[in-house]
Amino acid sequence: MVRLADPSDIPRMLDIYAPYIRSTTVTFEYEVPTLAEFTQRFYGITESFPWLVYEEEGLVLGYAYASLPFERAAYRWCAEPSIYLDPRAQGKGIGKILYGILEDLLFRMGYRVLFAVITGENTRSLRFHERLGYRQCGLFRGCGLKFGRLLDVYWLEKTTDSVEIPSNFPIPWPEFRKSAQSIGNYLGKMSLSETKKV
Repeated sequence: MVRLADPSDIPRMLDIYAPYIRSTTVTFEYEVPTLAEFTQRFYGITESFPWLVYEEEGLVLGYAYASLPFERAAYRWCAEPSIYLDPRAQGKGIGKILYGILEDLLFRMGYRVLFAVITGENTRSLRFHERLGYRQCGLFRGCGLKFGRLLDVYWLEKTTDSVEIPSNFPIPWPEFRKSAQSIGNYLGKMSLSETKKV
């Protein structure tokens, strides 16, 4: 089941995220944030963007959210989705379900370009995004340093099919959430439709 993340999910989401920091170059963070820091991050992101979790038999196995890749006003139609899965959830199509629903929400909110920022060593994520229709638009060589290694970073993009020039900024998540008739029903239907595609 995909649902909106709740503050009560924060400790579990941090548990999922921490090994990525300690043991991988998937994220460029060096130190695991404290629970207070991660909580602040959650509230900051959900002021503008959706944050979703995938739950199975009462256990959160992954989460996905989006953020702004750039600060200037002209970039406001761009978003950067992120996803982290428990190892038990990998290779089961859960990432595709979570990401598909997140992308659909972002495009409905008015975002036009989604950017995935991926470490060169993370070949699994590169393949995952390419299967979802993302295309490479940039490569920054040796711009990251973690575990004593200089790391390349790939930028991939996915754009909306719409050719209309937007007249308004994307709808902030709290406003979109209020305007949607029933976000819970929507997520349930999307979970089912995405599961059928896997």
